[in-house]
Amino acid sequence: MPNLNPQDYQAIWLSFQVATCATLLSVPLGFAMAYFLAFSRIPGKSLIDGLINLPLVLPPVVVGYLLLLGFGDRGFFAPLLRALDLRIIFTMKGAVLASMVVGFPLLVRALRIGMEEIDPRLILASRSLGARWWDCLLSVIVPLSLRPLLAGMTLMFARSLGEFGATIILAGNIPGLTQTIPLAIYDYTNTPGGDSMALTLCLVSIVLSLLVLLVSDRLALRVRKGVTR
Repeated sequence: MPNLNPQDYQAIWLSFQVATCATLLSVPLGFAMAYFLAFSRIPGKSLIDGLINLPLVLPPVVVGYLLLLGFGDRGFFAPLLRALDLRIIFTMKGAVLASMVVGFPLLVRALRIGMEEIDPRLILASRSLGARWWDCLLSVIVPLSLRPLLAGMTLMFARSLGEFGATIILAGNIPGLTQTIPLAIYDYTNTPGGDSMALTLCLVSIVLSLLVLLVSDRLALRVRKGVTR
């Protein structure tokens, strides 16, 4: 099996950076949206839930094109981006944004399911003892949501590692700058004699995904032991 070249190592490192940034940046908003969907009773919640989960059913290329319309040089947010001196397209920021949008529903979905499984009596007990909503949030909901949070972060991280369609539309396929593992594999499959290198990167992607799952299971076990003490 061929050895990886420096450009391949850059793609692996960039994939890890993009997946990590996308996951960590999505956690605060993802937790807030999951809390809203799990505990609010306002009209129109189903519509908001549908919009959040829309990237799961849309082709990633469509998601990438919509992001390009919004964050491109002539997009809806172009004046704001120019005022902030930010550039999204064909940058690592674009790759992170694409991964955030595509993986965000998985994070919210896992968190929402976990929050909906919390015993309502625990929340009622804390409120009856005089706890404000933020006290209840920090003392009851957050500790009991750590395992679904880890599950959601794992799913989103793994999805970000494999993101292709939205990334190539918004961020392009620039070696050393926006080329992640899936984009590098795509390049090799379109290069004569590149099949062996494509297979090598596929194996690297599989190993990384397995490591993420193993680490997540280990952390979830430690969290469960800590909560049950």
